[in-house]
Amino acid sequence: MPKKPTMLDLVEQLQSTGRYTFTGSRVESETERSTVAVQAALRRLKEQGRIVSPRRGFYVVVPPEYRATGSPPASWFIDELMHHLDQPYYVGVLSAAAIHGASHQQPMVFQVVTGKPTREIRAGKVTIRFSMNSKVEQMPTTGIQTETGTMRVATPETTAFDLVRYQAAAGHLSNIATVLGELAERIDAKVLVGNAHLVKLSDVQRLGYLLDAVGKDDLAAPLADWLKARNPRVVPLLPAEPARAEINERWRVRPNADLEIEL
Repeated sequence: MPKKPTMLDLVEQLQSTGRYTFTGSRVESETERSTVAVQAALRRLKEQGRIVSPRRGFYVVVPPEYRATGSPPASWFIDELMHHLDQPYYVGVLSAAAIHGASHQQPMVFQVVTGKPTREIRAGKVTIRFSMNSKVEQMPTTGIQTETGTMRVATPETTAFDLVRYQAAAGHLSNIATVLGELAERIDAKVLVGNAHLVKLSDVQRLGYLLDAVGKDDLAAPLADWLKARNPRVVPLLPAEPARAEINERWRVRPNADLEIEL
């Protein structure tokens, strides 16, 4: 009678085939062990630093080179994790900007946009932080190859709108403007204005104002034409802050923050 594979056997087999995630239910079926025995074995592997569990029932193999950080990078497992959670997603905001080459400020956390409120995930020293967008499945994304498969990443145009939509996640306005200046060379003006209907008018207004601020009129002009026909109300550049400055009529934005742009 062949010997049943141990939990460590399963982990090493996954690594040998380039796979780094598994679920508790899968382990139970493949090892033919009881739930109690499986949980005990998984606990031992976690204590040894061989695996990490970002969410209940979902496990990530930690290869030797990542034992010090307690987890491989989030890009190695984010797609499988979001499928496990049954939530649509895309990698967004500063994480997406960095992937597209706008790496002025590398994000300290891995940023993901999904369709419902989701609490922060920690796996070793890796932190995944979520923003919510009810239109997550409508926002344009692109498939990016990772070390272990693929993941959905916001397009440069989606990223541009998200930088102004999720200002708290993207850092202060000066940082957002600086990142936009770097991201601009990857943005298609026609695609950008074609996506404008997917976001709030205020997001279009603020993005246009910031594109003007970094000297990207080629991207800003089509947005300004699109916006003019919609006669938007005046909004502050920085939401929820007093705004007494003179209105920028092109964008119907009232500036209430100084920009220090590093280009």
